[in-house]
Amino acid sequence: MSTDTDLAYATIEELAPQIAARQISPVALTQSQLDRIAKLNPTLDAYVTLMADSALAEAKAAESAIAAGDYRGPLHGVPLAVKDLCFTAGVATAGGTAVRRDFIPQSDGTVVARLRAAGAVLLGKLALTEGAMGGYHPDLPIPKNPWNADLWTGVSSSGSGVATASGQCYGSLGSDTGGSIRFPSAACGIVGLKPSYGRVSRAGVLALAESLDHVGPMTRSTWDAAAMLSAIAGPDPADPTSRPDPVPDYTATIDDGIAGLRIGLDPTWALDRVDPGIAAAVEAAIETMRGLGAEIVDITLPDMASAIEQWPLLCSVEAAAAHADTYPSRAGEYGPYFGHFLRLGAAASGIDYARGHIKRLELVQQIADATSGIDVLISPAMATPPFPVTRDFYLQPPGDFPAWRMRFSVPFDFNGWPTITLPAGRNAEGTPLAVQFAGKPLSEELLFRIGRAYERATDYRPMRPPVD
Repeated sequence: MSTDTDLAYATIEELAPQIAARQISPVALTQSQLDRIAKLNPTLDAYVTLMADSALAEAKAAESAIAAGDYRGPLHGVPLAVKDLCFTAGVATAGGTAVRRDFIPQSDGTVVARLRAAGAVLLGKLALTEGAMGGYHPDLPIPKNPWNADLWTGVSSSGSGVATASGQCYGSLGSDTGGSIRFPSAACGIVGLKPSYGRVSRAGVLALAESLDHVGPMTRSTWDAAAMLSAIAGPDPADPTSRPDPVPDYTATIDDGIAGLRIGLDPTWALDRVDPGIAAAVEAAIETMRGLGAEIVDITLPDMASAIEQWPLLCSVEAAAAHADTYPSRAGEYGPYFGHFLRLGAAASGIDYARGHIKRLELVQQIADATSGIDVLISPAMATPPFPVTRDFYLQPPGDFPAWRMRFSVPFDFNGWPTITLPAGRNAEGTPLAVQFAGKPLSEELLFRIGRAYERATDYRPMRPPVD
């Protein structure tokens, strides 16, 4: 790598063979990341906890193991970071809250343990909204979008998006309940993979809504996301919702191409009420897919609005259950946004929850019926580019639920389908654009092939925001 900045924006795919060949030192690489975090985090606020001493110790252990011939794979010696929902033994895991700021897990969550088993170096814990919802606790710093500090970062995995996009880690873990991997990936210009529900264990991850929560990688390339998912996916006795299916090496088939793939497009759903720049990016991606041998199939999806409108009810009830040990008994320690959300959930009736759940199930079946003849769906990741925000925006109680804005995210939390968010250039203002592909359960391997083919066809390189 010719400069420190080039090294900071390298991909895992580029680093791994050089680490394996002992051309790059994990210790030096980790120190360079810690130096960069010291430079950028006071402005960008991506990290809430830095684990510098343990990170350097892990890097030294990785370097020694590799020198002894014990190379564990592409994450070995690579500095990563995790959303502060993920349990880290001996390190506080607050989930963006004040009420849990003193919670120190005794053991790692499964995803963290699996990253460590793969030899990854953990730099620290990344910021998020309170409880992984839409607003921040007023006592905690708010991450800044590295492209423009006045723009929305996407939530709730905001620290993951900011750190990965700005070269403060080589990949991160986020979680997604209504769009929280996809929104920050799109807003910050990186790749985000929301896996199939149950593909990645949630044991040792603070819950927002257990029937909707997904944990997945956020990276600067599709290959990197494939390598991370290969490490963290798989069954887990500690999570009864985890799927039993064996996990492939997702990087092994990533170059197999997409010839013959049937990509579904509902023009009304995907392109109406969408920012013109984003719509143009989706249309350009469609033409790229055609050029790579895929077939674009027009389909008609069901009207999703009434079902999507059930998301706040379903999520708030499950969030109230997840926080029952501290809400309402310690309600005063919650911020205005999440406290209001928990109050709504605690006050909801079982009848209302059941009715909302039935609408969710109906939509899941309707989507399955409408997509029976295709392999994946294409759409924007978000209907609009990241918009201007102020600190006050994040500290107010939630307003009206924008179902139309959530139509590309919530349906795939409802049905548990995997999605991949891919950078698609920038608009005239320099703001990142993104496209999304949604596949059927356990189709992550196919989504990685799509992402890889798209990146190669568009000469994609990780975008560098103006932070250096």
